[in-house]
Amino acid sequence: MNKVLEEIYHIGIVPVIALNDAKDAKPLAKALCEGGLPCAEVTFRTAAAEESIRIMTSEFPQMLVGAGTVLTTEQVDKAVAAGAKFIVSPGLNPKIVKYCIEKNIPITPGCANPSDIEQALENGLEVVKFFPAEAAGGLEMIKAMSAPYGNVKFMPTGGINAKNLVEYLDFKKIIACGGSWMVKSDMIAAGEFDKITALTKEAVANMLGFEIRHIGINAVDENAAGGIADAFSMLFGMEKKVGNSSIFVGKAFEIMKSPYLGACGHIAVQTNSADRAFYHLSRQGYQFNMDTASYDADGHLKVVYLQDEIGGFAVHLVQK
Repeated sequence: MNKVLEEIYHIGIVPVIALNDAKDAKPLAKALCEGGLPCAEVTFRTAAAEESIRIMTSEFPQMLVGAGTVLTTEQVDKAVAAGAKFIVSPGLNPKIVKYCIEKNIPITPGCANPSDIEQALENGLEVVKFFPAEAAGGLEMIKAMSAPYGNVKFMPTGGINAKNLVEYLDFKKIIACGGSWMVKSDMIAAGEFDKITALTKEAVANMLGFEIRHIGINAVDENAAGGIADAFSMLFGMEKKVGNSSIFVGKAFEIMKSPYLGACGHIAVQTNSADRAFYHLSRQGYQFNMDTASYDADGHLKVVYLQDEIGGFAVHLVQK
């Protein structure tokens, strides 16, 4: 997959923005970055789009900014000259697709039926926009279309919101979702950038879905581990399951037969996407012990420990 599209996959949510005044571009970009989404699709529905992209990319070079609702090759040129790193179109216009491919510009055209997807495949694309997502059949339509096109991945946009975001992202053929619920035009016009930051943080938290999976306790040896496991089992009526290196008591406790990572033990935190959690936490400055990382057959992260302990506990992410 193209590196830009790979980053979009790790970000997970692409805020879709329509700016009527370029003066709002800088505070909006700041709000998105502070909220944890260093990404934006600025739509060419308004005259302020080109200048807004230029401001965002120059003031916040860490952002991945693209242009949306691109309908002409002239708009492609304007967007790229302003700093756009990717192009999104509402439909599949062969002329625009070929133009972007020739210039090595990542493009995600809108596709709502198998015929559109076959045109995309004919042009060598592997990711398409599904638009308008909810109106065109939603997740069930994506699942139905993905069956005969196994290598195609989707970026649905249109009707995506806080309530259905996770359901969409749970389907492996979806790389990210476009949405505007955290950047509505009325909030931008009113200068409610603090509200945009809060909604953005909420969207990221919802996407990652962190939950404690179990607490790991280090025992000095197997006998001690058995005693600790018995105590928790009797206290809470949970079933014991003895493994090679540990004893689980229900799903909540893992008693290590010999000391493992962490002075006291470890805390496993499950997430909707270990890949995205790793990306977002890394951007916040957290470091990971990559010697502990494990991956599934498709190369997606399953488990990884943070580098530092917290309160004597090692902490690791685990894919739900």
